[in-house]
Amino acid sequence: MKNILAIILIAFTIGLSAQNYIEHTVKPGETIESIAKGYLVTPFDIYALNPDAKRKFQPNTVLIIPNSKVKNESIVEDSRELIGYKDHRVKRKETLYGLAQEYNVSEEEIKKANRSLYSENLKKGDKIRIPRFKSVVSKQTLTNTVKKYTVQPQDGKWGIAYKFGISVADLEALNPFMNETIQPGDELNVPNIHDKEEKDIESKFGYYEVLPKEGFFRLNIKLNLTQEQLEDLNPELKETGLKAGMILKVPAGVDTTSELEAVQTTNLKSNLSNFKTKKIALMMPYRLDRIDVDAVEETKEKIKEDKRLSVVLDFHVGVMMALDSAKQLGISTDLKVFDTRYHISKTAEILAENDFSDYDAVIGPMEENSFNRVAMTLKSDNIPVIAAMIKPKQGYSNVFQTIPDEKLLSKVMIDFVKADSLKTKVVIISDHAHKTSSEALQKVFPNSKLILTQKDKKDKTKDAYYIYHANLQNVFSAGKTVVFLETDNSSLASSVISMLNGFAVDKTEIVLATLNKGKAFEGKDIDNNNLSHLKFHYPSVHKDFDETKSNGFVEAYRKEYGVTPSKYVARGFDITLDLLMRLASAENLYDASTDSIETEYIENKFRYNKALSGGYINEAVYIVKYDDLRIVKAE
Repeated sequence: MKNILAIILIAFTIGLSAQNYIEHTVKPGETIESIAKGYLVTPFDIYALNPDAKRKFQPNTVLIIPNSKVKNESIVEDSRELIGYKDHRVKRKETLYGLAQEYNVSEEEIKKANRSLYSENLKKGDKIRIPRFKSVVSKQTLTNTVKKYTVQPQDGKWGIAYKFGISVADLEALNPFMNETIQPGDELNVPNIHDKEEKDIESKFGYYEVLPKEGFFRLNIKLNLTQEQLEDLNPELKETGLKAGMILKVPAGVDTTSELEAVQTTNLKSNLSNFKTKKIALMMPYRLDRIDVDAVEETKEKIKEDKRLSVVLDFHVGVMMALDSAKQLGISTDLKVFDTRYHISKTAEILAENDFSDYDAVIGPMEENSFNRVAMTLKSDNIPVIAAMIKPKQGYSNVFQTIPDEKLLSKVMIDFVKADSLKTKVVIISDHAHKTSSEALQKVFPNSKLILTQKDKKDKTKDAYYIYHANLQNVFSAGKTVVFLETDNSSLASSVISMLNGFAVDKTEIVLATLNKGKAFEGKDIDNNNLSHLKFHYPSVHKDFDETKSNGFVEAYRKEYGVTPSKYVARGFDITLDLLMRLASAENLYDASTDSIETEYIENKFRYNKALSGGYINEAVYIVKYDDLRIVKAE
């Protein structure tokens, strides 16, 4: 038996050598993503040859790295080296242009050698210097791993990701300033793969992003496509299998937006079993070096003026209240507070001067570069780092992202409306910046009507951000109509909301909704009475606590401070109490954060799922609505 295994191992090794595969030994602090970037491959490529890496990834693990499809060839470049000057006496009718042509140099190079020519014209009899160069051929290796791609009229993010063999998350990471909706003519960074490796984007097909833990059985239920059908459309599946984040080509018209599975809220109080003292670090930018504790009034004014400090202090109060609530449940906490001063150098100093290897978790920091430094440093000890107030772009396996992704917010909103789609008419009003996502929304609701804003009359390339009242004539009838308003422009939102209120009369019910609520719905011209009349629905990370019900946390805060707690107080309380209760219900936070556990507290809820790009992402989202000038959870 040993001989057979040895033969198989030798054959496998020879096969790898023949294909020029590389072995890589994982170093502390490395991630699958950082290793992939180093070898110019994708995480999918590494997982395909190292399936155990998903389950077991640690320093000294040996990974097999495939050949890169990315072009990174040496480029031969000609350069010129100055070797001296030739004296030249100017003759009649000679010009700079003529001399440049005669001596094979540029006019600028002649001027640099004769500074007076910047202010004086060339004259007969002038003695000038002509620079002499020799050509030097140098061979430079460039890291030309990324190239530019111009977005075509029918392109979407999913199609472009498919074309270049990456995930949408990878595309967004390559283009951190990419608009939510890409437009024809936009230039995007994409992997610089060979032309023959690029896949064709065909308008007759749709594209689907594989979610974590989705297998062929699940996709058959969701897309009504068998494994054989998917492999026929995507031949690479036969080699790589399904990988979360990969883009699949599917037949046009296939519904790729099936509903998210509902999860029952878990009461962790009945699961508490680990009562060891929890060691927690709280890293926040208090900036105590700027505060004079002896100048009370001045300090009060500074807190009022500095919104960031006010948020930090509110969050801190919520944390302390959570520690007290946990203590009443028998959970003791050793909390250490660090002032990062909103600066990465101070954060690095904290990390250098303290040993965090025995901590159960770290909350913060708020500043992204500092957060990344903490996550990267503590990754080797597998210490969970909680992203409480930011959504970090860099993925680390020990990060817990408490703010759900915007794509998930949109999907939950769509699912909510789809649940009633047989009885409900749908209208979509959109500016041109949201045209692509609105057209995708229209495909989800095939019988919906899409109304785009008018273009500027003088400059047709610009959006005028308005629609005519006539655009809405004869659109609404008796019964219920959901209107999606997709814009970041407050003037458009204000005018549309006002018009919709005029149409919502008698038996005509209009429900206003949006996939991603921004500041457009909070402008000074937005009337909350109109939003309440239209029962405005939107997806949200948090909900407002119900003031009609008794709430010990709210009552305790009001008693202590005389005001209602802000959303930052509630967030500090919810995140910290959830963290402590999860730690008390399992051996560690990772074991207590499976996607079958959903918890809910004052204003926030949490259901973590392991992301392919690293770490855990909260997938618990609320749908809230305006109701009698209150924002409440939609049922």
